Order: sequence, then structure tokens, then C-alpha cells
Amino acid sequence: MFRHSFTVAMLLASLAISSASKAACYDILGCANRNDFARHFSDYLASVADGPNCEFLYQMRNEIYREHGYCFTTPRAISTLGNDGCRVRDISRLGLNAMERRNAATILRAERVKGCAE
Repeated sequence: MFRHSFTVAMLLASLAISSASKAACYDILGCANRNDFARHFSDYLASVADGPNCEFLYQMRNEIYREHGYCFTTPRAISTLGNDGCRVRDISRLGLNAMERRNAATILRAERVKGCAE
């Protein structure tokens, strides 16, 4: 009986972990779906001297979309992030929560301030 209960408990725990959000986490910023990246905009994200480079910002922003199954269309995004498991072709239909939308917009703003290619 104990072994069966233990097995069931382990199965439930693994399901809870696997169904948890796959938000990308970054040391300074936190996680993409629960931390507001905007509070780090001027002192880190948009900083030319200390902030992340254009490629890193590009990957951060698009990782938010990839986590929701976005099907990328540009060769750069497909080669960088891939389209495995993609299921949504319209970015407005991804179902991003408010925090994810703000974070993606903040990252895009940092990319523009730094003059990154789109």
C-alpha cells in the first residue's frame, strides 16, 4: 500500500512540474511570465555598456513567443529558435498574459534604443 501511494504521489508531483510554466528565467530580470522587465529597462536592458547585446534581446523576446507555440516566419527566427511544436501563426492569438506582453514590448523597446536589426 505504501509503495503504491508513494508511486502515485511521485507521478502527481512530476505532472505538476511538467505542466508548470516554461518561462525563460534570466539572472538579473527574473522570469519572462512573472517579472516585469520594465523596471530594469533604463539601468540594464537599454544600457549599451552593460546590458545584453542585440542577439540576446532578440532571443529573449522571441522565446516568450516560442513558449506559446508561435510559428516563426523569418529565416533568422527559424534558424535561431526553430518551429518544432509550433501551432500558432498569428502572434496576436498566442494568449500571452499581460506580464508577457509587457515584457516582450519592453525588450523590443530596448532593441530599438540599441539600434538592433529586426
